[in-house]
Amino acid sequence: MTVNIKIAATGHYVPERIVDNFELSKIMDTNDDWIQSHTGIKTRHFAMNDENTSDLCAEVGKQLLTKSGVQADEIDLILVSTITPDSLTPATACIVQDKLGAKNAFAMDISAACAGFVFGLSTAEKFLRSGRYHKALVISGETNSKMMDFKDRTSAVFFGDGAGGALLETTDDAREEFFIDEKLQSMGSANHTIHSGRIQPIQTISADNYPKTDAFYQDGRSVFAFATETVPTQMKQILENNQLNAQTIDTVICHQANLRIIEKISETLMIPIEKFPVNVTHYGNTSSAGIPMALDELARVKGQPKKVLLTGFGAGLDYASMLINF
Repeated sequence: MTVNIKIAATGHYVPERIVDNFELSKIMDTNDDWIQSHTGIKTRHFAMNDENTSDLCAEVGKQLLTKSGVQADEIDLILVSTITPDSLTPATACIVQDKLGAKNAFAMDISAACAGFVFGLSTAEKFLRSGRYHKALVISGETNSKMMDFKDRTSAVFFGDGAGGALLETTDDAREEFFIDEKLQSMGSANHTIHSGRIQPIQTISADNYPKTDAFYQDGRSVFAFATETVPTQMKQILENNQLNAQTIDTVICHQANLRIIEKISETLMIPIEKFPVNVTHYGNTSSAGIPMALDELARVKGQPKKVLLTGFGAGLDYASMLINF
C-alpha cells in the first residue's frame, strides 16, 4: 500500500535578545556599512541567560503540536538537526523529547550543518514511508553565538540563533503528498573549509587533561565559491529532472547564509530574486534553522499550493536539495 505524507504544521522561534551591527562594532573592528554591504545582515538574535538549543527547539515543538492538534504522546520520531547541541551526549533531540513529554517517540540528532533540515526531512520521510511510523517532528535549532570567536570579524558578524521545524504525518489523501524529489551530496574532502567544536585527542596520559573545543571557523572565499558554483549545479539538475524552470518553480528557499550568496544563486539560475524568501537580514545566518524558519513564514502567506525547492549547504561539505508541494 502506498504511504502518503503531508506537512501538517510548521513553526519557528528566535530568542528575545536582538543584537544589531552597531553593538558588534563596539567589540570588534567592523561597522554597520561593512556588514550590510558584504552580508545584507542588519540584526540577529542571541540566546542568553541559560537558553540553549534544546529550549529553542522545544518552543518550536510546542508550536507544531498546537498548530496540528497532535498530542505529544502521538509523536513517533523526533529529529533535531544542529551543529550547536546542548551536549555531545545525550542528543539534543532526547532533551527536546523530555521537554515536550513525547514519551512514545524515539529521538536522535542529525549533524549536517546548514543542510541539516533537508537531511532531516529526507530521513523522516523514509521512516514514515515505511509504514511503521506515522508522525514525526523535524526541528532545526542553533545557538551559534556560543561557538563564535568574537575576535574573528570574518565569521562572528554572520551568525544568529534560532529554530524552525515541521511536523510530518502520514495521510490517506494522495493530494496532500508533500515530497516530489531530492538530491543529497557530500564533499568530505573539503572538511577543512568550515569547522566548529573540534576536540583534539590527548597527547599524554595526565591529570591535567581536560576536553577542549575550538570556536567556529570558515574560509569565506571557499564557502562563497562552493555556494555559488557547486550548489547551483545541483539545484539546476533537480529542477530539470522534474521539468521545472525559472518560470514554473514557485519558490526557492536557500540556506540563509548571507544575502549576497542568495542574490548570486538567483542570478546564476536566472530565477527572479522575488522567488527567494529571505530572513537572513534580520536573523543572520541561523545555520540549519534558516530554511524551516523561512518555510514557516511562507506558510503564513495564504494562496494556492506551491512547488518549493529547498536547498541547504554547509560544513561537511554537505549540500542537499528537495522539491516539495507546500
